[in-house]
Amino acid sequence: MLCWLLLMHQVKQLLKQKKSRNHTELFFKYLKVPIKIKKTKKYDLINIKQPKKIKPFNYQIPGDISSSAFFIVLTTLAHNSKLLIKNVNINDSRIGVIIILKKMGAKITLKNKRYYKGEKISDILIKSTNKLKAINCNSELNGSAIDEFLIIFLAAARAKGISYFKNIAELNQKESPRLNWGSKILNMMGVKTKLTKDSIKIYGQPNLKIEKTITIKDYLKDHRVFMMSTIAALTCGGQWKIHNRDSINTSFPLFLKIIEKLNKKVL
Repeated sequence: MLCWLLLMHQVKQLLKQKKSRNHTELFFKYLKVPIKIKKTKKYDLINIKQPKKIKPFNYQIPGDISSSAFFIVLTTLAHNSKLLIKNVNINDSRIGVIIILKKMGAKITLKNKRYYKGEKISDILIKSTNKLKAINCNSELNGSAIDEFLIIFLAAARAKGISYFKNIAELNQKESPRLNWGSKILNMMGVKTKLTKDSIKIYGQPNLKIEKTITIKDYLKDHRVFMMSTIAALTCGGQWKIHNRDSINTSFPLFLKIIEKLNKKVL
């Protein structure tokens, strides 16, 4: 978010920033770049001075929570399974998916928490459960879960009760209209939904078992639609024809290879 400031010629810059992910700010503090952050309820005031010099550094990128979320839900919905995902970034602005799933009854434990160059990281232990419950999701969690809602919808489809997610119109501004696609895929699976322009109600079916063919295509090659559909196919049964497998190259080229390795261990 702030990297461009390093290229500016001004000695000092004041930025009024809507609250969002703060990876750059944390890393700047670690690098001792002159940056001060004043937090208010709706925005942050970020005061930054151009550094005289930045020392070279090595950085091992932690695991991504957005990619991990698909395997978290895969394990949660699988039978008698557990999975440990190591070295995942658990920045507070990114872990809405974990908070939501745990409120639904998912068995998720953060182990070996630590800081790495300004960021919180952790190993994530997931155990399967057949006792997910519905959630009336607090919209304050939307920002920290916006990229994971499709896979959260799948968990809600297998939860007991009616889940409600509101103020999520932003999903339709992503690589595809994800709110619409999430509802469409669940309907194809036989799960009832009530959709508005900015909300969705999902009528969960804990014992959902699909016994028909489902075809997923023309979804603008949205990588998260492909991955959600893959996890649904692995955990809910049925015959799935998911087009455009190359869509995962956008964010997670190894997704299917990891799925294949986990196949005997998780499913």
